[in-house]
Order: sequence, then structure tokens, then C-alpha cells
Amino acid sequence: MPLIQSDYQPAFIFKNGHFSTIYSAKLRISPTLIQKRERVTLPDNDFIDIDWSYAKKPTKKVAILLHGLEGNAQRIYIKGAAKDLLEDHWDIAAMNFRGCSGEDNTKYQSYHSGKTDDLESIINHILEKDRYQEIVLVGFSLGANLLLKYLGERENIPKEIKKGVAISVPTCLRGSLERLNKPENWPYRTVFLISLRNKYQLKMKQHPDKMFASDLKNIKTLKDFDDIYTSKAHGFKDAYDYYQKNSSNQFLPNIKIPVLILNAKNDSFLNPDCFPFDIAKSSKYIFLETPLYGGHVGFHVSNDTYYSEKRTVVFLKNIK
Repeated sequence: MPLIQSDYQPAFIFKNGHFSTIYSAKLRISPTLIQKRERVTLPDNDFIDIDWSYAKKPTKKVAILLHGLEGNAQRIYIKGAAKDLLEDHWDIAAMNFRGCSGEDNTKYQSYHSGKTDDLESIINHILEKDRYQEIVLVGFSLGANLLLKYLGERENIPKEIKKGVAISVPTCLRGSLERLNKPENWPYRTVFLISLRNKYQLKMKQHPDKMFASDLKNIKTLKDFDDIYTSKAHGFKDAYDYYQKNSSNQFLPNIKIPVLILNAKNDSFLNPDCFPFDIAKSSKYIFLETPLYGGHVGFHVSNDTYYSEKRTVVFLKNIK
């Protein structure tokens, strides 16, 4: 308890994990969503952009949405989640991590799977508006790991934070990297690597004393990127030290608000350690749902309906 028996059953073709992953990311028609951007200055004078969407009627509830690796607040899965939450009278604060809003951030550091201080800054900024009595956190992939780490690593969190939803979450970062290195996952890791290398090259112009063309040439894998940039920029010894210290599995037992983890068993990004059955069995707060299908953020029902999006609303509404 609480392990949840899932009733998600997609159409036949969407039972293929790779098809559901790729279709949902690249072929799904993007929901229409009005977003208004706010730039927030961080304590180190860098910035993060929030893309706001508002419910039709004034509300005291806000959902903070956290995207995945090399994503942003315009990704289809963010807009899909926002659409259903707006219909349930939540305002939406879709966070773009540093360097992910279409403009490079100013500092040498950027974002990573466990950089919870930026999330904390955004939460404090929203609380300062004195507009909301209830906050929920909804994260996808990297953003979901970030969410879980934030909730589990602190002795206290603001009383306004009531629940969380973590979708397709790599709770074991090293295990997820090793899965991504499997031959069948070459399209995903190639897309990630191209995007990360491009950002490194862009950042070199701002930080020529710390970032070098010779290092860029040596970034041939995702682990290379984390060894050469992520770990150095954010104070870790190397990639494995970064993975170990930021994997959310170790923080789950400390979470004290209800959280839904929705991980598909055919998600090719996740290894067995990303399915924390034993932790959920012994927790009052971790609700673990592991449907057979769904791929990585690909819980298709129809173009207008995704199981993960409906499930998020139901969980937030019904779990006390």
C-alpha cells in the first residue's frame, strides 16, 4: 500500500512502447493553450521564465509543471496536462528550466535532474504573490525526478504544497542512462545529445574560460556530457557522482504529502530500479501505478485525451 492497479488499455498500435513515445512527442496535435510569460530573477541574478495559463474563473489553486530533459513549457505533454488542469480550475505555472525558454541563461551552470534550488525559488516567488492557497507539482521525466527530490530532501516544505504527480520518472538516473544506451534507444539519445551539444557550443561564447572546443569534440555520449559539463558546472565529481546524489529513489521515504508515480512497464527509458515497489508498499504517501503500456510520456487514449492527463486530475481531486 499504496500500489495502484492500473486500468489503462490503449489501442493495439499504442501498446508498442516506442510508437506511443514517438507519436506522443512528435505526431500528436498540440492542444491550444494561451500562455503569458513572466521572467523571474533568481538569487544569483540569472533568470527563469514561467509560462502562465489561467482558469476561466479566479482560483486559489495553481499547478507548477516541470518539463523533461531538453524540453520546455511549449512541449505537447505540458500543454496537454495544462489543458485538463485548467478545465478543473487550476491556474498553470509552466516552468522553463535555465536555458530552456528559447534564450540562453547567463550563468555557467544551467539545470539538471536534481537542481531543486531553482524550483524552490519559483515556489517562493509564487507564494509571494499571495494569490494561491494550494500548490501542486506535476513533473515529467527529468522534471519528475526533480519534483520527488525536492519533496524528499527537505525537512519542511511550504504548507501550501499539497500533492505531487511524477510521470515517466527515472528515479534511478544511472539505471536510466544505461537503458538509454541500449541499441533500441539510439533515436532518443541521439536527439538529446545533439540538443545538448548545441547548447554547449552556444554557452562557449559566454564562458570561454570554462568551456572549450576540445571538450565539445569529446562529448560523444550522454555520460560524456555529464562528465564534461553537468558535473563540473554543478559541483559534482563526475557523472556517476551526479547520478548517485540526484536520483530520487533515496528521497522517496522522506516524502510526507501524497504523490502519484506513473511509470509504464514498457518505458524504454527506465530500468527496474525506476519502479520503487518496496518503497511504495511501506509508504502512506507514495502511490505507485505501473501500467503495462504507455512508453515514455505516451499514455495515449485519443489525440484529445491522454490517460496520464486524466489520471493527474483524478488523483489531485480524490486523494486527501
